[in-house]
Amino acid sequence: MNILIADSGIIPAKKYGGTERVIWYLGKELVRMGHKVTFLVRRGSVCDFAEVLFLDLKRKLTEQIPASTDIVHFNFVPEEPIEKPYLITNHGNCNDFREFDLNTVFVSKDHARRFGSDSFVYNGLDLGDYGKPDLDRRRDYFHFLGKAAWRVKNVRGAIDVIKAAKTEKLMVLGGHRLNLKMGFRLTLSSKVSFRGMVGGDEKNMLLQKSKGLIFPVRWHEPFGLALIESLYFGCPVFGTPYGSLPEIVIPEVGFLSCRTSELARAIRNVGDYSAKTCQEYVADQFNSRKMAEAYLEKYGRVLNGIRLNERPPQLVEKQSVKLLDWE
Repeated sequence: MNILIADSGIIPAKKYGGTERVIWYLGKELVRMGHKVTFLVRRGSVCDFAEVLFLDLKRKLTEQIPASTDIVHFNFVPEEPIEKPYLITNHGNCNDFREFDLNTVFVSKDHARRFGSDSFVYNGLDLGDYGKPDLDRRRDYFHFLGKAAWRVKNVRGAIDVIKAAKTEKLMVLGGHRLNLKMGFRLTLSSKVSFRGMVGGDEKNMLLQKSKGLIFPVRWHEPFGLALIESLYFGCPVFGTPYGSLPEIVIPEVGFLSCRTSELARAIRNVGDYSAKTCQEYVADQFNSRKMAEAYLEKYGRVLNGIRLNERPPQLVEKQSVKLLDWE
């Protein structure tokens, strides 16, 4: 099958870039399975396993889709009619009642449910990109992984959990001690260190030294790549019960609560969790092969003229608060 994967970002992702990381893993797995993959992405992208075409937003998309393409996998919403068979993965949230395309795919069961859909595919990791975790090494701190400047990611909540845990320390991956993007925010606590945006081997090394991920998000997380990356390195997850988290963070690999005191108590008992169980869970359930197989099933349905949703997906209930509960 000739598959065109279209995205408005640059591949490969260097540091931050969840969508770009996911489509890279998907494309590589599809090539391993014998399919031809072409990326239609922003200038500056490179790839050693698939052809790259540069997306020109000033030209019609239909003019940029090769004639040999069997199906187009969009990771943004095209603004014009597309003649080739296609589907669209929605990676994010919205808080209005716009209608989505009938061939929309979401990234978790909860994500789909919130838009009145049951069409979803979980993200998966190319495990070879992460190497073999050393599950027996000493672990000295907990970590937060995400764009700390986004209030919905709630880095302040993660810091509060660490402070309540008394003897534990936190490393923030994705933020700085002084943050001017959300007003003047300065973290003085010696219990918290900051490493900014990290990626590749540096991120992998830091995760291998962590006791667990603190992830107290205050929105409905669509999926959360940080969850499965952390679990793969043997880090149980301590987060809030919003969005995809109850699906992904089963009791064997973490604990969910919207209360600082309960999460602090849980991380004090981090020894109750097995690093091996966390790692094997992701290796079995959230690998790029399972993701590729699930998308191939969706591609087949589309090529057979079957819509992925009976009616256009649309937000079921508008969120009335900016931030979900956190105590």
